[in-house]
Amino acid sequence: MGSYRHSLQHVLAGAAVGAMTLASPVLAADMSLKAPALKAVYSWTGFYVGGHVGYGAGSLGPGTNTEPLQGVFLPHSVTGLTGGYQAGYNRQLANKVVLGIEADVSFGSPVDIPRLAPAPFNSTIDYIATARGRVGYAMGTWMPYVTGGIAWGSTHVNLNDLGVIIPPKRYLTHVGWTAGLGIEVAVGGNWTAKAEYDYVDLARRTYDLTDVGLPRVNVDPNIHLFKLGLNYRLWETPPWAGPALVDGRTALAEPKNWNVHGQTTVIAQAYPRMRSPYEGTNSLPGGGQGRETWTADVFLGWRLWQGGEFYFNPELAQGFGLNSTLGLAGFPNGEAQKGGAPYPKYRPQRYVFRQTFGLGGEQEDVADGPMQLAGKRDIDRVTVTVGRFAVGDYFDGNSYAKDPRVDFMNWAMWSAAAYDFPADLPGFTRGAVVELNRKDWAIRGGLFQVPNAPNSDVLVFKSGGAVVEFEERHTIFDQPGKLRLGIFGNRGNTGSYRNALGISAADPTLDINDVIVGIRRENTKYGFYINAEQQIIRDVGMFARASWNDGRNEILSFTDVDRSVSAGLSVKGSYWGRPSDTFGIGGAVNGLSSDHRDFLAAGGLGLLIGDGRLNYRNERIFETYYAFAIDKNFTFTADYQLIANPAYNGDRGPVSIFSGRLHGEF
Repeated sequence: MGSYRHSLQHVLAGAAVGAMTLASPVLAADMSLKAPALKAVYSWTGFYVGGHVGYGAGSLGPGTNTEPLQGVFLPHSVTGLTGGYQAGYNRQLANKVVLGIEADVSFGSPVDIPRLAPAPFNSTIDYIATARGRVGYAMGTWMPYVTGGIAWGSTHVNLNDLGVIIPPKRYLTHVGWTAGLGIEVAVGGNWTAKAEYDYVDLARRTYDLTDVGLPRVNVDPNIHLFKLGLNYRLWETPPWAGPALVDGRTALAEPKNWNVHGQTTVIAQAYPRMRSPYEGTNSLPGGGQGRETWTADVFLGWRLWQGGEFYFNPELAQGFGLNSTLGLAGFPNGEAQKGGAPYPKYRPQRYVFRQTFGLGGEQEDVADGPMQLAGKRDIDRVTVTVGRFAVGDYFDGNSYAKDPRVDFMNWAMWSAAAYDFPADLPGFTRGAVVELNRKDWAIRGGLFQVPNAPNSDVLVFKSGGAVVEFEERHTIFDQPGKLRLGIFGNRGNTGSYRNALGISAADPTLDINDVIVGIRRENTKYGFYINAEQQIIRDVGMFARASWNDGRNEILSFTDVDRSVSAGLSVKGSYWGRPSDTFGIGGAVNGLSSDHRDFLAAGGLGLLIGDGRLNYRNERIFETYYAFAIDKNFTFTADYQLIANPAYNGDRGPVSIFSGRLHGEF
């Protein structure tokens, strides 16, 4: 229970930072897009908030066995890629000198597992925060500056021989100093962009590991941080200080060829004690549990040329799903990543180039939104997308059950659960999608990287995944609807359930999980899904999905499901005077192939499940939620799920899961 409280404190702290970040764009949403004309003089005076991404290098000191954190296209390092938030205030003087203060916090990336060398322990840095003064010189819309102040951060040590992180009391806080320089430029509206370098020197602290037979470890962080940031100015003077300064000097035209959107979501889940006569390695604990997750995303879009667009989506994610996202095939939290963390971790989740080729004829309006720039486009068009994204961004869409941040949370409700879509641990891949769109139908296909092994965070092109989807649009009694049919195939490094069972039967001394790892080779998994949505009357719609895969070889990326059906109903609150609220209710039934269930019954472990034995029954899920719109930017959702035969085991459960979700967007 102590670790639960520790995780809760971390998640709430991260969520508070995300909420602060949302505060300024919420105000921006009310601003007119028709800004005054550009003035000859620009003033840097005002309060601002913003975010940054970057890269860090340096050292935690000799003998610390520093974890290599992911650099993606750059070398792994002590921080890897970084992301975080900042807030501050500038005051421009009459002589063009700009004095300012700024506080920020930066978080590193997940561990680069293939680069992690064997060691009895590893050290890592969890975050770096600074509070600094800034001195700049205003050169119109440009401002070079120097900066310096205090810095602090947290480190911890992993004890690999015990397979656990040492207790929270062993986490240490380091205090030190920082100095750097940068340049900032006004880019449109109230937005400014900056590039900054900071050197961070934190005090040396000592971990005493002699109680576990290891030496004392001196951790002495010296970090170089390179940042690219975006700030939004809130006000020249705070609202509580009286009328704002109005001198007409600070207005820039609102940007037309780029946009910024963001979201933050906190989900807390818990379940009480359930029937559990036995438990295995991946079992949901019978004694009950509570966990939380938090994500914060920024979505940046640029129009490069006619039809050409680039999008970038940095994300911070923190927390754990129930039982570290283990124990249920239909997992109850769509925000729970398989690679959870007690502190926020940064990933560049999406970087996408999109080219649209119009085929002429009738056009349609495109609203401004995340991963979408406002404008017009031909209804008849061909769109090519290349980069990093989630397969679900383009396939298996549904108006009523698709986004666990705003509607159903269970994995079997917002996706075709038997589609083992290619993805790394947080659910993203790299590849290409081509779509031909017509007014009444569309066809799209994609090729993607797959993980190099089940539940791996390493994507490879040695093998791959493919999907083709046909979408039909129709009306029934003047009510719109869609029908989607998808066919998929993946080729990846997986083991055959039946072959593993045969080898284990021939030699009962062998562990079947070691056997299946030893026989992994390039195998194919194929299947299909059907996805339907239909508006019944205004603000009332229904959805249904059915999916199937061959079930002969290991699941590679998603979850332990070979057959699944789901259906539900979504009702907007216009019928009771709250048009922005939503009520949803639905259910799903998941199943396994005979080979897959025999493997689990023999003690096998799947991606998410494995009780050590199995009294097979279909996993049955009921979910209902009510999303209450607090205002136009924030929504609170109460969600209840009842899962019978968790992990397909009739000996365990059922389990009732209670959830609260706070979602904000701008």
